[in-house]
Amino acid sequence: MPRIGKVSGSSIPPLHTATYRRVQDEVTQGHPQRQHLYEEIEAAFKKKRKVVTFCTSFVFPVIMEDRDADIIEEVLQNTDLDGKELLLILNTPGGDALTAERIVNICRSYSDGGRFSVIVPKMAKSAGTMVCFGAYEIGMSPTSELGPIDPQIPIFDDDGNLINYLAAHEIIESYEKLMTQANKTKGRLEPYLEQLQRFDAREIRRIRSSQELSESVAINCVQTEHFKGMRSSQIKTKIAPFLDPKYTKVHGRPIYHDVAKRCGLNVKTYPLKAKLWQAVWNLYVRLDHVLSTHVAKVVESATDSYNMMVARRPI
Repeated sequence: MPRIGKVSGSSIPPLHTATYRRVQDEVTQGHPQRQHLYEEIEAAFKKKRKVVTFCTSFVFPVIMEDRDADIIEEVLQNTDLDGKELLLILNTPGGDALTAERIVNICRSYSDGGRFSVIVPKMAKSAGTMVCFGAYEIGMSPTSELGPIDPQIPIFDDDGNLINYLAAHEIIESYEKLMTQANKTKGRLEPYLEQLQRFDAREIRRIRSSQELSESVAINCVQTEHFKGMRSSQIKTKIAPFLDPKYTKVHGRPIYHDVAKRCGLNVKTYPLKAKLWQAVWNLYVRLDHVLSTHVAKVVESATDSYNMMVARRPI
């Protein structure tokens, strides 16, 4: 089971701090090594925005899940947002659509004025993209990535072990194609019936519901900020690259800032060498080091830091 731990501190250890402790903090990239970057980013916005980071590992098999929303709310409970807007720095491969919806609601509820902005240092895919839809401004660089929101369905072997993920639309299209061929054939049905045995009609209905949920969450999130007063059918047309799997071909294909802008999203593009973006990138690289070793998720601000650990398998 994942373990949640809290780390807090006020500043980088001073020079007179024991050498071993300072070296250990530097190697493990503890929270004190990042605090000055939060202060630098907030200063760039003239301290009108308060920065909170939510980053998850791309190495460990982790996804955004319901408990993450609670940890984000805990950090926001401990953060002084009086008169300040929340700026969420987000980096995640995605996860549960309902979690994304909860995170958007939490961020809006705590941010002054009821709206928040987001910055994507590298990737906010799938449900991470949905969170970005809920922000009034999406900060990206030319290399930052959003992604399609079509659900990915876990595939297990006979022993219950996860072996792969398949796109929901691929499963449904395969099922529908087999059904159509079986109904049209005038020859032997056995080859089609044998393949159709792999599908469960109840599971197909559940997968369709997952697709409908993802689309509903995405439209509701983006409608509040980016497309106020626009009908759902119009929004679907506007954000088609995020909804239609035929656009990206595969789930992992990036959607960059230029496409997001053409969809009508309020995207602010930061130059790669801008001072603010260098601070954001510095923060991302330090967190990525932590998330590439033994930590699955990090939620933190300048004063609070929570992480979720992943138990290592014995060698």
